[in-house]
Amino acid sequence: MEDKFIEKYKVSSSISLKDIETKEVIKKADKKLNDVSKDLGKLQDTMYAHGKYAVLVCLQGMDTSGKDSLIREVFKEFNARGVVVHSFKVPTELELKHDYLWRHYIALPARGKFGVFNRTHYENVLVTRVHPGYILGENIPTVNSVDDINDAFWDARFEQINNFEKHIADNGTIIFKFFLNLSKEEQKNRLLRRLDKQEKNWKFSPGDLKERKLWDAYQTYYEDAINRTSKPHAPWFAIPADDKDSARYIVAKIMYDTLKKYTDIQEPELDDDIKANIEMYRGYLNNE
Repeated sequence: MEDKFIEKYKVSSSISLKDIETKEVIKKADKKLNDVSKDLGKLQDTMYAHGKYAVLVCLQGMDTSGKDSLIREVFKEFNARGVVVHSFKVPTELELKHDYLWRHYIALPARGKFGVFNRTHYENVLVTRVHPGYILGENIPTVNSVDDINDAFWDARFEQINNFEKHIADNGTIIFKFFLNLSKEEQKNRLLRRLDKQEKNWKFSPGDLKERKLWDAYQTYYEDAINRTSKPHAPWFAIPADDKDSARYIVAKIMYDTLKKYTDIQEPELDDDIKANIEMYRGYLNNE
């Protein structure tokens, strides 16, 4: 039963997003999340001492899909030193001086730590496919106009992303990619809440409405990206996101159940000489 969520939500073959449920309600999901979050926090402490694996958590989803609150709730039991969150916005001038993966590469987690990408390197095959003119800002030598951004360009970019993930996986990074699958109706409700509740007003941007008009295009490109890049070493999980508590619990449970399979993750044992002299060291300290 431990693999129930892993197998249910992992993208192991080609999917069609319109055929996937966007809502699942799990009883007492908030309480179950608290328990799993504590277990994840303890596991990360062990991973830190073990020092051989890093964990990269990639979160993608339409606006209002719940990425920020998921991060807050899933990782709340972590030691602050154990998790680093990166929210990738529009590339800066410095970032545009490098290839599009550079800013993601330098943000990768160190061994023993969790890194969370709130929006990820996949923005470079999602937003840029909906708005191909953004690619021109990257100043790529072979791209002089939007006409140069053809199918071969995207094929190459997907291959680069797959190679990037394979490289870091081969070198000890455990990769989770979660697509928070939100319905268009639920997004409407959440945008209205941002307008109706004064304390939520700051979250609203008129740009959200412009992007909402492009919903179908985004769904098409999300589906294509997921199908092209869900690999055994870096699988995608399509998470029903209309119920936030359940989505958070599912994500946490998938991570915990997957990481528990790494039976080599153990706290290192003390050197034999140190173990043999523990009583001597204790006595020394007690007699200071």
